[in-house]
Amino acid sequence: MTSACFTLRPMTLDDYQAVYDVWKATPGIGLSASDERDAIAAFLERNPGQSVVATSADGSIVGVVLCGHDGRRGYLHHLAVLPQYRKQGIAKMLVECCLNRLRQDQILKCNIFLFRSNESGLAFWKHNRWVTRDDLSVLQFVLSSAF
Repeated sequence: MTSACFTLRPMTLDDYQAVYDVWKATPGIGLSASDERDAIAAFLERNPGQSVVATSADGSIVGVVLCGHDGRRGYLHHLAVLPQYRKQGIAKMLVECCLNRLRQDQILKCNIFLFRSNESGLAFWKHNRWVTRDDLSVLQFVLSSAF
């Protein structure tokens, strides 16, 4: 998918450092060991062609979203667009691209995780018709703590 200012394409592991730099430049993105190169390589391998980057005319990565599914539900992680490229529809196009890929895999629903403190992120998702599920709670068990 292409616009006059940017192009969307599948993310590859070669994009890792530029993608990580976009994430680091984005308030509201929580980075951890799960976002290190090896972990992202495993995610991309398990979900081939699902994650997407937006590149500017010079080929620089200006936006990214991780996308995958478990066969039942889709999941988006770390949607980010560099500040100088925001308000141009890039984030919305990244999300729509991922949702179309999930539809092709016959995935009927998609979820995101968002820090409660990420007000601008929440505003984006709600503006784009995503719904907060008040009937669910997210629980997590850190596997490394069990060893």
